[in-house]
Amino acid sequence: MESTIRTPDTSSVIVGVDGSESARHAALWAAGEAVRRSRPLHIVYGANTDGRALYLSVETIERVRAAGRELLDETARAVAAEYPGLHVTTEFSRADAVTSLHRAGGLRGTIVVGSRGLGGFDSLMLGSVGLDTAAGARTPVIVVRGADGTEERGTVLAAVRDEHDLVCARYAAREAELRKASLRLLHVWNILQSVGNVVTMLDDADAIAGEHSAVLEAVTDVVHEEFPEQTVEGNAEKSVSVAGVLVEASRHADLLVMGGRRAPTPLGFGRSLGRATHSVLHHAHCPVLLIPRAGTDFGSRA
Repeated sequence: MESTIRTPDTSSVIVGVDGSESARHAALWAAGEAVRRSRPLHIVYGANTDGRALYLSVETIERVRAAGRELLDETARAVAAEYPGLHVTTEFSRADAVTSLHRAGGLRGTIVVGSRGLGGFDSLMLGSVGLDTAAGARTPVIVVRGADGTEERGTVLAAVRDEHDLVCARYAAREAELRKASLRLLHVWNILQSVGNVVTMLDDADAIAGEHSAVLEAVTDVVHEEFPEQTVEGNAEKSVSVAGVLVEASRHADLLVMGGRRAPTPLGFGRSLGRATHSVLHHAHCPVLLIPRAGTDFGSRA
């Protein structure tokens, strides 16, 4: 891997660019996030020249390098114009975009990607680079969604599925503090998955609702205790579509924080996102922050 400036600080905000308008928007959003967190910004371009070396001439590879470095310089200048005091580094990588972002993220960086790339797919859908980056990352990943220039709503939304999402809730509380925003913890449960059949549904519904409310209350109580100055609201809802409720709720949030549930693919190659997470990343109305379920406790206040 070659770098046009230097490797990133281990707690940098890392953003990938590819020449698309979505990536440019993500870079500027990531710059604002870096300022908010008092962290440097590291801009990465993954050219994948190593992966295509057998099919590209030396001249073509040099043109790719020149174009990549020019894109990095242009992006850095655009960021500097908006955030003149921000420390920015850039990196041209010979690896593919996903590998480059994962390497740059290391164990502590936060990776930012746009909602679509240059693949030509519908603008509502997240591109393959974004999906693969989110699915395989060991660090937090933010997918920048929502309209450019949208007015801030003053709310951070956190999806709470069970007690294991306490880490996610803590992380969301920190994000809310940084934004001087309120925090909404939302627990959504699918009643059709919570009962054995329709006959028992009515008899069990109240008991099941109580169990789900207890899960949310336990997480909410801990967040209240650890973040006493933070405004926290907890809501439990039932629906036939968990993703649908979260997507609708994202209309009223500046950031949606979720636990990134990743499972091995059916053939055992790499990782894939859960169905609800996948759907939210495609359709959310605000940026989505995925927190790894395993490994370092990114939600600690240290």
